[in-house]
Amino acid sequence: MIGILYAVYTPNWQVPDEPAHYNYIQHLAEVGSLPVLHEGDYDQNYLGQLTANGFPPHMSVDSLRYEHHQPPLYYLLATPVYRIMNGSLLALRLFSLVLGAGVVILSGLAVICLFPRSVPLALTTAGFIAFLPQHVSMMAAVNNDSLAELWVALALWIMFRSRIAAPAAQRRTYWVLGFVIGMAFLTKTTVYALAPALVLILVLRVRRTRGKWKHLAELFVPMLLLGMLWWGRNIAVYGWPDLMGLERHAAVVVGQPRTAEWLSEHGVVEVIVRFLRTTFTSFWGQFGWMGVLMDRRVYELLEIFSVIVLSGFGIAFLRRPPITAVQRDGLLVLFALGMVTIVQYLIYNLTFVQHQGRYLFPALLPFALSVSIGLWGWAALIRNVWPRCAVAANWLPVVVVPFLAVLSVVALFWFIVPTLT
Repeated sequence: MIGILYAVYTPNWQVPDEPAHYNYIQHLAEVGSLPVLHEGDYDQNYLGQLTANGFPPHMSVDSLRYEHHQPPLYYLLATPVYRIMNGSLLALRLFSLVLGAGVVILSGLAVICLFPRSVPLALTTAGFIAFLPQHVSMMAAVNNDSLAELWVALALWIMFRSRIAAPAAQRRTYWVLGFVIGMAFLTKTTVYALAPALVLILVLRVRRTRGKWKHLAELFVPMLLLGMLWWGRNIAVYGWPDLMGLERHAAVVVGQPRTAEWLSEHGVVEVIVRFLRTTFTSFWGQFGWMGVLMDRRVYELLEIFSVIVLSGFGIAFLRRPPITAVQRDGLLVLFALGMVTIVQYLIYNLTFVQHQGRYLFPALLPFALSVSIGLWGWAALIRNVWPRCAVAANWLPVVVVPFLAVLSVVALFWFIVPTLT
């Protein structure tokens, strides 16, 4: 319901890069071929005028085509919606939102598979993903993030479920995972972090169980075949070695702030401070085109909450209960996914000034589970100190869900709508 409110009440184009994503779908629907990124598809001055003036109707967004290098799967799936609904922006936003709902459901199922006796942990993780204000904003917009995250959540659920499935189903897991990762390759480059994380854990699993190494081939074959469909096309269009069109994109986005320029202008310390501060605020909620902040007091409360979670995570680590091999493998793959995503984010910011916490959302499941575990740490401490409160303490982590739901509504109607309309 909250996502629908965001889709309806967020003013047109007031989500980062939404016009460029929309134009990709429009090109597929009206031209009938995959678009090619050209010089002139990004105009920093014109984009600045659009964002400064709130995308007025008399200023066209048709020239914003700088997402034309993106993998095509999301846009291909959205094209029928565009045609049936006559290009309705709201219809396309709701399409993305449906995919986002799948992310929430699959994330909860993945945690249940990993911790079958910890329903509050699964509900907290799913609720965090569902109601994190910045995440709601992105899921209710036209972009390929929702489908990309759906593949991540699906892959993790399949992997965690495979360890409790029948042997025949386990044997099919590698082929299915390879297919899912290949589909992720066709959706968004930021979710490439999923591949090394899963390969790592599957290699460890094969070694520990003395399994057959041919299973890894079953993973790689569909994954690479699907990926090569896109990589081969890009080499034919943009030339070697531009497999993902990123070199063409870097050449086209002239005028986009570069990290080297910021370092020269502001110095290393100031750039690091800005990076950390903006990453924090934009992870929780910094809306529009990064121009709409919530009240300072909201971020101060979120800072306090983050400290509580981190300290609770420390308590959980010190009190860590015995875990099974399945849970150990699952936590390891989540950790690897989180680390690879963070490294990708840091590398991206070495070239461009993109201090946007939303780029960490491909690993939102491990981040959300970490929040749940942090709150579980405090719940465990309460159970020991006040045994009579044990039942209530078990459900303590879930308290964060209604808090975030209220915060999302407040962010929309107190900050986004009044500022952007």
